[in-house]
Amino acid sequence: MFEPKRLHPIAVVGNTFKQLKELVIPFLVFVVFGSKGTNWDLFYLAASVLTVIAIFVLGILSWYRFTYRIENGELRIEYGIFVRKKRYIPFERIQSLDVSEGMLQRLFGLVKVKVETAGSGGMGVQDGEAVLGAITRQDADFIHEYLVSIKKGRHEFSVEKQVELLDDVLYKISAAELLILASTSGGVGVVISAVFAFIFQFEEIIPYERIFKGLEVFAANGIAIIGATVFVGFFIAWLIALIGTMLKYADFTVRKLDNDLVITRGFLEKRQFTIPLNRIQAIRISENLIRQPLGLASAYVESAGGSAASEESAKVIILPVIKKQRIPGMLGPYLQEYQLEPDFSPAPGRALGRYLLRGSAWVIPVPVVALVFFRPWGYLALLLLAAAAFWAYLQYKDAGWSLDGQQLTLRYRTIIKTTVYMRKNKIQSLSIKESHFQRKKRLASVEATVESGLGGSGGKVIDIEKRDATAVYDWYSFTPDIKK
Repeated sequence: MFEPKRLHPIAVVGNTFKQLKELVIPFLVFVVFGSKGTNWDLFYLAASVLTVIAIFVLGILSWYRFTYRIENGELRIEYGIFVRKKRYIPFERIQSLDVSEGMLQRLFGLVKVKVETAGSGGMGVQDGEAVLGAITRQDADFIHEYLVSIKKGRHEFSVEKQVELLDDVLYKISAAELLILASTSGGVGVVISAVFAFIFQFEEIIPYERIFKGLEVFAANGIAIIGATVFVGFFIAWLIALIGTMLKYADFTVRKLDNDLVITRGFLEKRQFTIPLNRIQAIRISENLIRQPLGLASAYVESAGGSAASEESAKVIILPVIKKQRIPGMLGPYLQEYQLEPDFSPAPGRALGRYLLRGSAWVIPVPVVALVFFRPWGYLALLLLAAAAFWAYLQYKDAGWSLDGQQLTLRYRTIIKTTVYMRKNKIQSLSIKESHFQRKKRLASVEATVESGLGGSGGKVIDIEKRDATAVYDWYSFTPDIKK
């Protein structure tokens, strides 16, 4: 691979489809609905055909002008149709290689490799620092092995000289876990939102007034029919989300390959993520509303690097769904510097009133209005107030913090109960805040941030003891004297 190579020719088809996909909405508007039987029909048709041909020709030229090679410890890429551009990426800067196999690549035994570097901002070739859209699996393995050899300080490398790697399977999803993951993913809202977003792209074309009038007639047929229709709609959305999640996370496997975590997943599109252990900034445990009562949770690692176009490479799920009590045993042997079973200090009892007030204040106007104008049915609005108070109590109950040597652990709840484990040397910033009302109750809030993607991530715990917040701040600020 030390001589310039081109991508597989099938990359032309992939790039063409990618460009055409971005033109679907304009095509539907101007071609299917825009002409409406006028003399412009032939013009629209000819313009569409010429556009497709132009995109395909540009795709061929772009493929022909794109070459890549390895030289002097760098991945060197040259591209550009009219203006020749060169991108040289030192292997020392490469943080990970994300390998995926779309349906098109799998038909030809190819893979797609995306290179992530420290500080890549999603503005490189094709939405990443570098993307090799269609290369052979052998070439992808060669690049990965060359990268490992550089990281290990072995700059001499040849095809015959393979790097010995320690391969250990950390986790492999079972069929039962995959079904549980898909059933409790909460993807129904995403599916419904996507449907509405797509429909309202055509608000100037679809006759919504006639549709709404039809719905009024339909509603007159009775609440039972409406309820059944809504149930069927949600069931279909749930089924779509279920199938989509199962296809996405099929054959999910986590391996420790030398000093990296390598994650592979997917049925229709196989993907592979590589996370260097030294780039892990924090561990995050999430428990959503459905999984928590079942004792289930998901584990993520926050990784430095990533890009705006690929936040998935910054926050990577490593245990999609698992019994929470099994997480320390699963991750502990591989992430030994983290204490995954800390003793939490909860929020004090006098903070409960603040949690209840903060959680219920935004709801209070609703039952007040309902009781004034809609009695006796307005009394049902009190259930909303009770639900808000119960939710605030859960937030209070889940709030906690822990210091274990060089590790800070924060536990809190928004909608999802979250526990974040952060090493002191990975924390970018830590702050304590104290409002006037907190000061009266000797309370304060603690917030810590670690590097993740282009921004930051971390956690925040509200209304803990002021002296505890001060102790956390002093722990972070303290730098031991170095005696010569």
